[in-house]
Amino acid sequence: MAQIVVGAGTPTVDGLNFSPAVFFDRDGVLNVDTGYPHRPENLTLLPGAGEAVALIRRRGYRAIVVTNQSGIARGLFGEKDVELFHARLVSALAKKGGAIDAFYFCPYHPQAMIERYRCDHPDRKPNPGMIERAIADFAIDRSRSILIGDKNTDIEAALAAGIRGYLFTGGNLFDFVSSILPPSSALEA
Repeated sequence: MAQIVVGAGTPTVDGLNFSPAVFFDRDGVLNVDTGYPHRPENLTLLPGAGEAVALIRRRGYRAIVVTNQSGIARGLFGEKDVELFHARLVSALAKKGGAIDAFYFCPYHPQAMIERYRCDHPDRKPNPGMIERAIADFAIDRSRSILIGDKNTDIEAALAAGIRGYLFTGGNLFDFVSSILPPSSALEA
C-alpha cells in the first residue's frame, strides 16, 4: 500500500505529457526470490536486471515496481523492512545504470496473521490497484505500457489494468526486455 517515490522528476498530468512505463514485479524478476526476501544484506539482483532497467529508461519508459508483500501480513517483517530492502535495490540497480521511478507494495493478504492486513485489498495482485494508482500518479500512457512478472497473478493484474503482461520465467532480464520492447524509433511516434 505504501509508496516510495525515489526517481527523477515530478509526474506531469497536463494531458500532453503521458509517458509509457514498464511495471516490474520485484521478487523473481529484479531480485532472486529466496522466499519472502526482506533483508537488504541478502539482496541479489537477477542477471541483467540493472541493465534492463537502464535500457527501458533510455527508451523513454518509467520504471515502476509493483509487488505483493504478504510477508508483512504474515508477521515475518514490517513495512520499514520493505522500504530498507527497496533502498538497497535502488543502490544495486544504480550500480548497473538503472533507476526506479517508484515502488508500490501491497502488505495485505486475505489470510493475514495480523488483523489490520487481513483483506483482499484492491492493490493485491491479481487486482490492478497498484498499477492503476501509478498510472494516475505518473500520467502513464497505458497503451504503450507493459508489466513483467513471474507469476500468473502478475499477468492477470496487467490485463485487468488494460496493459500487456509478459511472463518472465528466468534467465537474463536484459535479454528478455530487449526481446519484447519495440525498437526505440517506435516510441517517437
